[in-house]
Amino acid sequence: MTVLSAKKGRACNGVCMSPVAALPFFLFLLVSAFPIGAQIISTLPAIPVLESRDITFRQYLADVEAARRILYSSRQTLADRAEAEEISSRLTIYTYIPSASDELLAIAARCNIPYGTLASLNRLSHTEEMVPGKTLLLPSIPGIFIPQTPETSLERLLFSARVDAGPGVLLSIPRGGKTERFRFLPGDDFTSTERVFFLNRGFQFPLQNFQLSSSYGPRTNPVTGVQSMHGGLDLAAPEGTNVYAVKNGTVADIGEDSVLGKYIIISHDDNWISFYGHLSEITVGLRANVQSASLIAKVGSTGQSTGPHLHFELRQNGQSRDPARLLGLFKGITR
Repeated sequence: MTVLSAKKGRACNGVCMSPVAALPFFLFLLVSAFPIGAQIISTLPAIPVLESRDITFRQYLADVEAARRILYSSRQTLADRAEAEEISSRLTIYTYIPSASDELLAIAARCNIPYGTLASLNRLSHTEEMVPGKTLLLPSIPGIFIPQTPETSLERLLFSARVDAGPGVLLSIPRGGKTERFRFLPGDDFTSTERVFFLNRGFQFPLQNFQLSSSYGPRTNPVTGVQSMHGGLDLAAPEGTNVYAVKNGTVADIGEDSVLGKYIIISHDDNWISFYGHLSEITVGLRANVQSASLIAKVGSTGQSTGPHLHFELRQNGQSRDPARLLGLFKGITR
């Protein structure tokens, strides 16, 4: 065994190395501890207060402004690996410890950085998950950070919606006492659907793993070829995948439709309902009270469908809602 000793005159078993001689060896160990090809972010300047009188905060704002100028001067950021790597090489991550009076959206506005950037890097699924006294990471470049191993519904949505969004840049970032690996997409931000599920803690995603195959709005029907209004989200998943209630409620209807196949409708407070279609199996009964995230059905391909997926809608007062318009409406929901 080789023993490294920095103390003069200390006995060693095997080969002793001076601090200077040992430096390359330590550097080798440090580099080998991180994934090959991933940039390592290690500088984390601390910002004591988010006020212009603080020199570190002023430097942070200057870094953010410089990054924005570079981003908006090139629209190839997400598609060009070399461009993305060049921009990401300028990334500096600062730290800030929020107080009890701090709110994430207010911090984002003060820092001139999208809250989607702060949420994705700090792995926050909702605004309320920011903990006073717990270090918050503030990146100097706007973008979306997707963890190597998505764990929450929001992270899975971020991942599935960006499968074809370019390679991004692999980063190794210290967070919470350990180093985590992210795929960074500089210049990206939350979609309207992602904003809905981040700002509204009341609703959860009905699937744990999925790929967004069709969003809300006008589209050409994949079966009939006819242009029509798509009133929900299509979430592709294997046949038999568990489907969960998105919020506490009561099963208002169970049935089968020629287009939407087997379906469940659950009623919630404030005249909201959630709709689940193309099911292969229903595991709850009519008028049953269900809890958020409780099992209610299985993914299928019944009705008018090109493959296994869940058709999911949220409606209020009988009308389906565009997720882009739900941001303000969700604020009135009792939690």
